Amino acid sequence: MKKYVLFLFSLLTLLCIVTGCGGEKKAEGPKVLKVGTEVTFPPFEFREKGSKEISGFDMDLIRAVGKKLDMQVEILDMDFEALIPAVKRGNLNLVIAGMTITPDRQKIVDMSEPYYESGLSLVVRKENTSLQKPEDLKGRAVAVQLGTTGEEKAKQLAGDKVRSFKTNEEVFQALKEKAVDAIILDKPVAQYYINKHHPDAVIVGDTFAKESYGIVTRRHGELTPKINKALAELKQSGEYDKIYEKWFGKEPAKK
Repeated sequence: MKKYVLFLFSLLTLLCIVTGCGGEKKAEGPKVLKVGTEVTFPPFEFREKGSKEISGFDMDLIRAVGKKLDMQVEILDMDFEALIPAVKRGNLNLVIAGMTITPDRQKIVDMSEPYYESGLSLVVRKENTSLQKPEDLKGRAVAVQLGTTGEEKAKQLAGDKVRSFKTNEEVFQALKEKAVDAIILDKPVAQYYINKHHPDAVIVGDTFAKESYGIVTRRHGELTPKINKALAELKQSGEYDKIYEKWFGKEPAKK
């Protein structure tokens, strides 16, 4: 009986050696990075007409960050004002949506180091020559996207004359239909819409309220330092410059 037990023990030991019992676990596949965005902010995030794929500078950048983190990137399109609450609830790992770094946002979520320098612009219809600078907006109807820094600035300048819309497409449509006198919007996005869809509109005056975009993550989470490290590596390697040049050319972003 003892010999039989010893034989079984020896057999099990041999099987463990061959099959790796108690050894290292099989490496897990890359985790999924759930990324929230809002797709009416070209050239940062948008869909080409007839395409389901979300394209843009932000999208190329976050996919490059995902590779650095060895994580699969899943892009989720949401309303802009719903993005930060979704991160706070844990429904999203992060947000990249041309979102400006502000003290108020940093009180409720973490934001990465800046990845793009931007600023706000004033947009009017070409025939409107009475509006040339932000200070001219007092008493005028202004269209903005809901939940943006442009909305905050417009309220400072135009008070209760501000009309907020869910998407920038609706903002430009309101200007076209003469429902408002002007738009306040991030300059690269305003220029894209004018060049592609609204040649009847024009940017007037200088860029104002200079801003920096950051990637949003959950407050005091582990992702922020990892993202900052990935961004730094992409800039050091030159990969960031390649993505930038693809969408904006070799010249620095106009501020």
